Amino acid sequence: MKTSLRLLHTADWHLGKTLKGVDRTPEVASALEEVLRLVRSERVDLVLVSGDLMDHPQPSTEAEALLVEFFLRLAEAKVSAMAIAGNHDSGERMERVYRQLLGRFGVELRGQLAFAHEGGVVDRGGLRVALVPFLSERRLAKTLELPPEERHLAYAEGMRRLLAHLAQEGTPDVYLAHFTVAGARVGGGEYVLHLAEHYAVPPGALPGARYIALGHLHALQQVAENAWYPGSLIPLDFGASERAERGVVLVELPLDRHLPARVHPMPTNWGKPLRTFRVRVSQVQESPGERARILGEIEAFPGWARVVVQGPMHLELRDTLKEMERVLEVAWEEEREGDGGEAHPPPSALEEAYRQYLMEAGRWEGDPPGEELVHSFAKLRQEVEEHEAGED
Repeated sequence: MKTSLRLLHTADWHLGKTLKGVDRTPEVASALEEVLRLVRSERVDLVLVSGDLMDHPQPSTEAEALLVEFFLRLAEAKVSAMAIAGNHDSGERMERVYRQLLGRFGVELRGQLAFAHEGGVVDRGGLRVALVPFLSERRLAKTLELPPEERHLAYAEGMRRLLAHLAQEGTPDVYLAHFTVAGARVGGGEYVLHLAEHYAVPPGALPGARYIALGHLHALQQVAENAWYPGSLIPLDFGASERAERGVVLVELPLDRHLPARVHPMPTNWGKPLRTFRVRVSQVQESPGERARILGEIEAFPGWARVVVQGPMHLELRDTLKEMERVLEVAWEEEREGDGGEAHPPPSALEEAYRQYLMEAGRWEGDPPGEELVHSFAKLRQEVEEHEAGED
């Protein structure tokens, strides 16, 4: 006799993702195959996808085909599924295309927010699920129809009102949502502008549902007693993504609502690993043996590599690194006196936002290359900050 429902929570697939010109879609496709294997082996009843299924609002045909195939295979296995749009998805496309197509096979997709009385809370065999796709500040104010005198309200307060509204006829069992919870860890590859503090919802504003299935942050983590991020399916970008744990979350919901959910985080290592190597020109010039050791370590790395070289420009070293198949980027930094070759402080949100802009505008591979523009931008910012500090 069945005593509980088994849910598999996943998020942030980013189908169509490219990294320094390399299409990561085949890696995501392999990860989705692993998800399907888990669905079978764990006897899953319902799959929850918390947004960012795609990496771009206008995805490739290959990315769209993989998305449709995944949900059709779930339907063939008689496994239910629900998904919402994230900030990388086109909400309109999800509503007009995917929802219309896959809804015929019992898949519940939501690209745009609906209020409780409009279908914002879906009943699936007695399980009530609130669907909360990503909302920008502007859309949230418009959705709540705030009068002019209240439009200054913080994003967190607006989201608190919205989440409470969806519980007006009783708290749903599950919330499927895409937003940032204050204090949570980033996993690398998130869109910086949507991680700013004014976009964060405090844990205290989360509803008392049995389980809150979150998406948006790319690290596997628990952010409240009843709320989890599974993280992205694969590591998406250099930096924090190199170290972040990610995977899926298996949730057992007892049919007896008086009993708590049993949550089982399942870390995975799907997709090729990412790593940033830091090399000093002086190290490479010390001896042929040291040079061979350093270059051999980079070449033997089984994933995608980024190499940051510190010191004066060395054209032969640059060309050697760029010829390595797994090296996607070679960046140059000035080696500061007395820094011992240590990494410089991480770039600010401004640099990351500028980097994102260059990539989305198709200027990353331009002349001058994007990395040089970001480096120049960072130097300019530092000079301004030092000048302002001097004035103080």
